[in-house]
Amino acid sequence: MSSTPNYEVPAEMRDFAEKSVDQARKAFDSFISAARRTADTVQGSAEMARTNAQDVSARGFEFAEQNVTAAFDLAQKLVRSRDLQEAMQHQAEFVRSQFAAIQAQAKEFGGLAQTAMQQSAEKAKGAMQETAEHARKAMEQGTEAARKAGSDAEQAMRNATNS
Repeated sequence: MSSTPNYEVPAEMRDFAEKSVDQARKAFDSFISAARRTADTVQGSAEMARTNAQDVSARGFEFAEQNVTAAFDLAQKLVRSRDLQEAMQHQAEFVRSQFAAIQAQAKEFGGLAQTAMQQSAEKAKGAMQETAEHARKAMEQGTEAARKAGSDAEQAMRNATNS
């Protein structure tokens, strides 16, 4: 019967393998953490966009209500007018006041849109910078772990061949 040689894995090789697994786990954990933070940031951006959309929508309904109320007020004034001249005066006042109101509403909508875009841009910029920084750190850790693993492997091989 042929017997298989009893080859024992040197302790240095086992230590090297264990360190390599630990380093790989740490690098992976770092990447996963960065990915989770990015996902949280994206979710926060989506929440901010939803909130901004709700604010704009609510303000739009308020403006619509104001404009319709102004139209009903005009209608009421027109039916109470004593003559054509008074009716025309009410109509002219309505046009002036509505023109000013619509200008103010458009300006406010523009401000809301600008604010929403600035917030989104700042959030996206921050998220990108944070993600890039986490990715850079994870890459550095992975590179260092690979360098160390290579060095440890060389040392373990030297020790194994010298034994």
